[in-house]
Amino acid sequence: MKKIGIVMGSDSDLPVVKKATDMLKALEIPYEVHVYSAHRTPEEARDFARNARERGFGVLIAAAGMAAHLAGALAANTTLPVIGIPCAGPLLDGLDALLSTVQMPTGIPVATVAVGGGANAALLAAQMLAVEDAALAGKLDAKRKADAEAVRKKDAAIAEACG
Repeated sequence: MKKIGIVMGSDSDLPVVKKATDMLKALEIPYEVHVYSAHRTPEEARDFARNARERGFGVLIAAAGMAAHLAGALAANTTLPVIGIPCAGPLLDGLDALLSTVQMPTGIPVATVAVGGGANAALLAAQMLAVEDAALAGKLDAKRKADAEAVRKKDAAIAEACG
């Protein structure tokens, strides 16, 4: 199975990244996590992206706030899929990061999830890998069924409590 590479621009993004790593652990998908800044360590970020395919990665996830150039910087240096997670910052609650992540120029796409959407980034990465991995696709199907059943149980509990 291909690995998923997760890069955060700062260790302050760890709470969002933990949502992704928890989901990847639950799905038994191998991953690596790094802190590389698009601005403070651009060579490391570039080298990671350029060598990711050869190192066995299938998808990259980039979590960054404020200017949030990390996902675009990675995408500019690989043809692997890159998923951006905009992180909330101190000024605009993540709107700045969302716009920086989603507004990529033609030719350098970045898939973007919600501000703080670490779990969805992991699930989207898993779905990308599952295109060619039937066992992983089965795990994703089972998760969807379990999630639906949990909602049904909550519905029944609310109906009983309010009825």
